[in-house]
Amino acid sequence: MQHTEPPLQPSLTYLRPEVQALKDRLDIFIEQEVIPCERLYHEHMHSRHGKERWTMDALPPCLVTLQQRAQSLGLWNLFLPPRLLQHISTSSNIPNQWLPKIPLSYREYGILAESMGKSELGAMACNCSAPDTGNMEVLLEFGTPQQQQEYLLPLLQGKIRSTFLMTEPDVASSDPTNLQTSLRKIERDGQVVSYELTGKKWWSTGAMDPRCRVGICVAKMETETATSSSLHGKHTIVLVPLPHPNVKLVRPLTVFGYDDAPFGHAQVELCNVPLFSEHLIGGEGSGFQVSQARLGPGRIHHCMRAVGMAQRCYDLMLERSLSRKTFGKQLSEHGSLQRDIADSFSDLQAARLLTLHCAHQMDLYGPKQSRHYISSIKVAVPHLVMQILDRALQSYGGAGVCQDTVIASAWANMRTLRIADGPDEVHRRTVARLEINNTKNKMTARNGDQQGKQQQHKFDFTSRL
Repeated sequence: MQHTEPPLQPSLTYLRPEVQALKDRLDIFIEQEVIPCERLYHEHMHSRHGKERWTMDALPPCLVTLQQRAQSLGLWNLFLPPRLLQHISTSSNIPNQWLPKIPLSYREYGILAESMGKSELGAMACNCSAPDTGNMEVLLEFGTPQQQQEYLLPLLQGKIRSTFLMTEPDVASSDPTNLQTSLRKIERDGQVVSYELTGKKWWSTGAMDPRCRVGICVAKMETETATSSSLHGKHTIVLVPLPHPNVKLVRPLTVFGYDDAPFGHAQVELCNVPLFSEHLIGGEGSGFQVSQARLGPGRIHHCMRAVGMAQRCYDLMLERSLSRKTFGKQLSEHGSLQRDIADSFSDLQAARLLTLHCAHQMDLYGPKQSRHYISSIKVAVPHLVMQILDRALQSYGGAGVCQDTVIASAWANMRTLRIADGPDEVHRRTVARLEINNTKNKMTARNGDQQGKQQQHKFDFTSRL
């Protein structure tokens, strides 16, 4: 009998032929058009100071050109996964032209996100940047047809931007039960007539952007489901139309001195903002569920874009090793740099494959059942990437810490990723608790089986008597 080999399973880096063709187009677009535009973007911002950096005039014309080009190449809104596309209501009138022609799995999109991550403008050029991606996913999954028409459609078109209002300056926001922003229900004759939103937020990415027209805010309110044993039941997600007279942009926030203008992060004050039932997403008390659905895929996006920037800086380190000499030898001939190159190669592969494995688990089982993988990469990948960036920076010496290369800004942005979307400590806690509980369940099941076998053995023995 002839032996036949089982079919080979695709690897984590495998792409369907049509997706590979899409990636090839994206790679050329990033290398030949997006990265060269970085210089134009910085030159455009160089002469703008203070409030001038947050105006419509500050928006770099090169970004508009790139976005039009991405649309023509079919590289627009690639992040939308198949499971969410089914949530588009016929009554929301979302034209197919704003949806991806080839729906991508989380793993497939992760591979393309790496390509976008090679440039700070890559994701924005393709309308795949945070926080808009997560906000669009929320509106797709939980938004009403009216909310989708008013906010989702212009976000998909790239006409507006949005912000996510969660972190607060006065409490440790890594524990969401600490949040103090309140949503007060106003009733008349036993009927809810409106709500009032009050609080402080910061690190609200996109809020400084002059195109920002909506915020998705996490607030706390007392509901019938919110008891002392169910603190998460107090959280509710609301849409905040922007600009609004009761919403104050207190100041732009810098990341190690970088203000990321004109896109930027803001500290925000919400001063008795009047809202209505049509501004609620998912209903009262569903904030924790909505927030978690939003954050899972976003962490895949962050990590794979980080891998893309790590690849770019790794390539710069290789080029540097072949272009400079010390003590009569090229840098590439020194054992210390050879070790850095080898370690960076290993770290790069590890970061990439850890993230793609997590994305594959999400494709198979969904974000909720992949929480331990998601939290694991959120800790491991920034650490691995930071090591690569630090070695690349070291190879460039003084040039590595100034504006002459992308390495310094990449290092600053990457360090924040150990805090953004939950600090390392919280994600380590999540992984440990899930793993411990899984082991407890296995031990309980095993002990139950053993007790069952003992009882069966005792029954068999007595029956023979």
